[in-house]
Amino acid sequence: MPFGDRNNTAQSFLSSSVEERIKVRSRVTNPATSLRKIALSLVSLVTEAAHKKTSLYDEHMRLGAKMVPFAGWLMPVQYTSIVEEHQAVRNNVGVFDISHMGQFVAATPPSQRVGGEGAAATWLNSMLTNNVDKLDVGMGQYTFLLNDRGGIIDDLIVYRIDEQKYLLVVNAARADEGFAWLQNHLNERRSLDRVPCNLTSRSTNFGAVAIQGPRSMALFHALFGKDIELPARNHIVDVPFGTTDVSVARTGYTGEDGIEVFFPANDAVKFWSAALERGKPLGIKPCGLGARDTLRLEMCYPLNGSDLSPERNPIEAGLGFFVDLAKPDFVGRDALVKTKEFGPREKLVPFRMKEKGPPPRPHYAVFRNGACIGEVTSGTLSPSLNWGIGMAYVSSAHAKIGAEIDIEIRGQKFAATVEKKPLYRKPAS
Repeated sequence: MPFGDRNNTAQSFLSSSVEERIKVRSRVTNPATSLRKIALSLVSLVTEAAHKKTSLYDEHMRLGAKMVPFAGWLMPVQYTSIVEEHQAVRNNVGVFDISHMGQFVAATPPSQRVGGEGAAATWLNSMLTNNVDKLDVGMGQYTFLLNDRGGIIDDLIVYRIDEQKYLLVVNAARADEGFAWLQNHLNERRSLDRVPCNLTSRSTNFGAVAIQGPRSMALFHALFGKDIELPARNHIVDVPFGTTDVSVARTGYTGEDGIEVFFPANDAVKFWSAALERGKPLGIKPCGLGARDTLRLEMCYPLNGSDLSPERNPIEAGLGFFVDLAKPDFVGRDALVKTKEFGPREKLVPFRMKEKGPPPRPHYAVFRNGACIGEVTSGTLSPSLNWGIGMAYVSSAHAKIGAEIDIEIRGQKFAATVEKKPLYRKPAS
């Protein structure tokens, strides 16, 4: 989900050349050891080659991170271990480099402004599923960019950062495709009437980090001062940092409280270093894509390219809440109306394995009473639960909470149960 790294799709779950180097034991005995052995396979979107590096690449190398190609970028999969980084976020605070994510700005040209309303909001409402009109300045919302069939090109967060300006934070692997899709539709409008909106990408010139965990608010004050007020949930504010301003959003992709901070790429090392230094008393750890994947999956947050794709729509994914069908027109709406009317053929459901065993992985078949009813899209060994968990698309008839299913793993069937979201809940304090 864009709450961070929704971050993204790639050509395959795991390249065969990488998989050949990873030996996964048939039975899980020690969760920490197992997660170390399958560290790379926990990253759901690994590509064959990467050419881009974030502004923090040298810092990751200095800290001894294991780097992997991911959605066209070289990114850290882990620094010490996935388990340690995962638990740091659940119990203290962790920091992730999310500079690979795309950042677009849609703004109403001065000539198109009428009173307090602007053409950018109207145009975005024709392109995105959620209702941009509900956003006051400083608010953000989760939404989808769809193709004409209602399939998901990308899931993203759109923030209203000024009266006539919006920031779209998109997944890395969908950034080029998403920008081209938006730009093409914008060009069609340009040929028909006045320019509804200026669309620019600031992805190359901006970076971002996600600070997540129960102690992230303490780190916020350590970074910005005790008198600086935290933004409300799903809100974004500009905050002074040194000689510049950074944008701080109260969002994330882990299920913990936290923030995502956006800044000019030239300030990336300064901010990253300050976060690690001032977070030392709070038990901070730099975290990689491996922990990001296990954290988001425990919360049932979907991953673009695995759980979300151009062949799936938001209603099938159980995310209809972020679709406003009351809007008269947006790309993909007709297909969603039909899905709503007749019901989805398949639904995305979370599941938990009933026995200890090898963890589920994407593309494993799902069975019920010997018949194949679907396919796993995400799976892992949960560090918090010490149990195999995952998400799968299954036929709607078998998507009820509590339904008994089987996951086929290397020719053997292992029992699992369809669960309620989220799979992980924080213990009552």
